[in-house]
Amino acid sequence: MFAMASSSLFTLTILLLLFCSSIFLSHADPICRKTEDIQDIIIKNWVDGKKDENIQCIGAKFGEKLPEEEGKTAKLSPKIPNPSDCCSTLTEKLSGAIAVCPRGTCEFATKAEVAQSAGAAVLLLINDDKDSLPIIDCPSNKTSNITIPTVVITNSDGEWLSNAMGGNKKVELLVYAPPRWIVHPSVTFLWVMTVTTVALAAVWSELAASKETEEHYDELQPKKSPKAVKDDDEDEIVEINLMSAVSFVITASAFLLLLYFFMSSWFVWVLIILFCLGGTQGMHSCITSLVSSKYKKQKVRLPAFGEVSVFSLVILVLCLVYATFWAITRKQSYSWIGQDVLGIGLMITVLQLAQLPNIKVATALLSCAFCYDIFWVFISPALFGNSVMISVAKGDNSGGESIPMLLRSPKFFDPYGGYNMIGFGDILFPGLLVAYSFRFDKAKKRGLREGYFLRLMIGYTCGLLLTYLGLYLMNGHGQPALLYLVPCTLGTIIVLGLLRGELKELWNSTLDDTRAKPSSVEA
Repeated sequence: MFAMASSSLFTLTILLLLFCSSIFLSHADPICRKTEDIQDIIIKNWVDGKKDENIQCIGAKFGEKLPEEEGKTAKLSPKIPNPSDCCSTLTEKLSGAIAVCPRGTCEFATKAEVAQSAGAAVLLLINDDKDSLPIIDCPSNKTSNITIPTVVITNSDGEWLSNAMGGNKKVELLVYAPPRWIVHPSVTFLWVMTVTTVALAAVWSELAASKETEEHYDELQPKKSPKAVKDDDEDEIVEINLMSAVSFVITASAFLLLLYFFMSSWFVWVLIILFCLGGTQGMHSCITSLVSSKYKKQKVRLPAFGEVSVFSLVILVLCLVYATFWAITRKQSYSWIGQDVLGIGLMITVLQLAQLPNIKVATALLSCAFCYDIFWVFISPALFGNSVMISVAKGDNSGGESIPMLLRSPKFFDPYGGYNMIGFGDILFPGLLVAYSFRFDKAKKRGLREGYFLRLMIGYTCGLLLTYLGLYLMNGHGQPALLYLVPCTLGTIIVLGLLRGELKELWNSTLDDTRAKPSSVEA
């Protein structure tokens, strides 16, 4: 009996120790989240009951996760503890409040432990840098029992919060972590805008078909003889050749590296000015090319320009004012509209002035663009530590300025805000091929159903859809759009030409366009 009792007591003791140790182990060393699992966080704030702009921040790798739904959290009051650095035991309790502490003096985990021991519900850290947010890593040299959420905000947001708290005002914060859309539904708007731009650029010559409208490019030039004007009209069309197609990779890569290494606010300002000038010319060309010639009969003589159409001059001034207004208000929430209008006008004009002579040159150009896009997005991180293309697109080290050479669409109803974007190159390079297909169909007197143009537009549309699918499958990582657009457009016309027995003609022939000068480089 004694032996059985001793055995039962021993077994009970072992089970109790295992149970206690399991509790200890489950809480003594919380799971350290991976970098990709760090929460993006929204802080809604009210000052004296008045709602202010949301603050965007990120969470730590340790501690409890914040709720994803706004309704599952409550408004809390922020407090600056004593001592304010949160590196030693606090002199007062912070029951249910948000502890606001600056970065520095001690480890992040130490600050979280001190705030938690004082009863704080959340620790809010203010970063040293004005605009950046560091990753708050897990403690490496000790175990920790941190359960409260820890978040970090930028120094500029921290200054605003500190000023609001120091003004004897009632400040309330609501902290939660709504999930981000990997591919936001509003991308549909950007998709429609992009496809429409390519289609418009391809058929623009038909929309502005009269000889008078084609001459609007020279309306601000000195008066010349009719023959000279005709020759200039011919020079306006730039026919791309093999040499220019291959040299694209070198030139574009050099410029991209220049942006990557020397990006600054003044550098971006140079691009903004060039974009405004190009957008002004593009809008002016598009508007005047669509207007009947009867509005251009009234002319005025200007020094150095000779006779200039009054209508054309008025449109030019209005376009310049429009571009200037966009440049001044480029950081406002509505500035994307002005940027897109200027960008679309610029791209339509470029696709009227630059043309592909045949599929041989198109293959060289688009193949180079294909490799260029893949290298600078996917391969460049192995050489430079970051994706050069994505870093430039985001405007890293640009002092808050962003590069304007892209179309933007806001993420409507997204608590984080932000924009869907597509670069001009993803429109222009496939757009050159789409425009060529339209001119080829026109030369062959083919309609939409029999020609190549409609098929290439469908290919471009599918290529964009594949780009967004890739964005989703890659968890939001930036995608080289030409990786999908080039096979869907160039591949379409090559396969279709092969099936129709027209590939040789597409490959070598040059369209009979009297406005274009023959290429000086052997194809």
